[in-house]
Amino acid sequence: MPPTRTSCPRCRQPVTAEITQLFDTNQDPQAKQKILSGQYNLVNCPSCGYQGNLPSPLVYHDPDKELLLTFFPPELGLPVNEQEKLIGPLITQAVNKLPAEKRKGYLLRPQTMFTMKLLIEKVLEGEGITKEMIERQEKQVGLIREMMTTSDELLPSVITREPDLIDEGFFNLFSHLIESAAGASDKASVEKLAAIEKHLLEHTSIGREMKQQAEEAEAAVKSLQEASKDGLTREKLLELVVTAPGDARLAAIVRMTRSGLDYAFFQMLTDRIVASAEDEKNRLTIVREKILAMIESIDRELEAQASQMDQLLEKILTSNDIPRVMEQILPAINEIFVQVLRAKLEAAQKSNDQGRLTKLNQIVDAIQKASAPPAEYALVEQLLDAPDEAAMEKLLDAHPELVTPELCQLIPGLLTQAEDPQHPEDPRVIEKLRQINRILLKRSMRSGLMQA
Repeated sequence: MPPTRTSCPRCRQPVTAEITQLFDTNQDPQAKQKILSGQYNLVNCPSCGYQGNLPSPLVYHDPDKELLLTFFPPELGLPVNEQEKLIGPLITQAVNKLPAEKRKGYLLRPQTMFTMKLLIEKVLEGEGITKEMIERQEKQVGLIREMMTTSDELLPSVITREPDLIDEGFFNLFSHLIESAAGASDKASVEKLAAIEKHLLEHTSIGREMKQQAEEAEAAVKSLQEASKDGLTREKLLELVVTAPGDARLAAIVRMTRSGLDYAFFQMLTDRIVASAEDEKNRLTIVREKILAMIESIDRELEAQASQMDQLLEKILTSNDIPRVMEQILPAINEIFVQVLRAKLEAAQKSNDQGRLTKLNQIVDAIQKASAPPAEYALVEQLLDAPDEAAMEKLLDAHPELVTPELCQLIPGLLTQAEDPQHPEDPRVIEKLRQINRILLKRSMRSGLMQA
């Protein structure tokens, strides 16, 4: 939307801002993300320095979840009849954009949210995220903030004070924060977060467990790579399995090689058991039972995921706007989704169901489009292959449309990741990234001087 002239909520001085009042996932696939991230109706006042959301009437509409929510900021101080005059046209606009077959009863009963927090909770509830889950995550974020301001000496005491909050979800949240800080080139935050993560892995039971799992998975990968130098045979796989030093290593190998643990493999294991002495026979029999139990657990997990993906695909196929739906569910797509999709394509081809094939191919196109790397990444790869700075300059001159603020932010983020002492990159790559960063900084400074 075009910028609107309005007043700063704090000092009342004139400011301009892009104001959105209708967040309709039917019209804008990013509407939900904008609401949840708070990236809407932002004001940056040059007079008093205020930065934040401009209070404004809002309507949130998600026809797939049958949600029609309204929010009127109390600080605007308008009576109910005036509020309805402002909210009503927004609801009418959302309804008019829906095809007749999708106009259902929920549209006649818009739900009034008295705070923005309640609106967000309602949106998240539609995604299966309960209020209790939100409150728990808020506590986890608060704990991370406290850790960020705590000295290294006192950090272990803070960690052990809230053991119930530190679970696998906590570590996932932590990883997202590290990625965000790295993407924003916030080197200080990345280093602090990495130091805290090290403490967490050492001073919490879940941390020690995750650390052991990661170490065992890494060891399993190395042993499989070594065994695969001349081709991974069943004989080599059998040797890795029966000599695994513990259940964690065994579980990692089984998960990575599930497809190779077939009837012939178990026949070889049984033959080895039969030919062994009594003590070894008992040990190998227990190993076989463990492997079978692990495989059963993996297969149940895969079957459940495949069933979920099958249901999701069938729901997508009923949509009248598959590309829009695909934009919304892209984060849920994984290898299992692709396998189920491939099976449905083959079935549709065999039955010559052209209507279904057309819709399935729309899903394929959406996945391919989303998985294609941004053009900036291709340029970065070319820059890294360039022999010197002069060649880099030529490449940038040849692609001026790609020399964007996004590219200028991407390079420092990549550099921060490459310099991470826990996962060091090749020094030559680091130096190349530094060269690219210097060139982009010079260009940015020249551009700023020219505009001034």
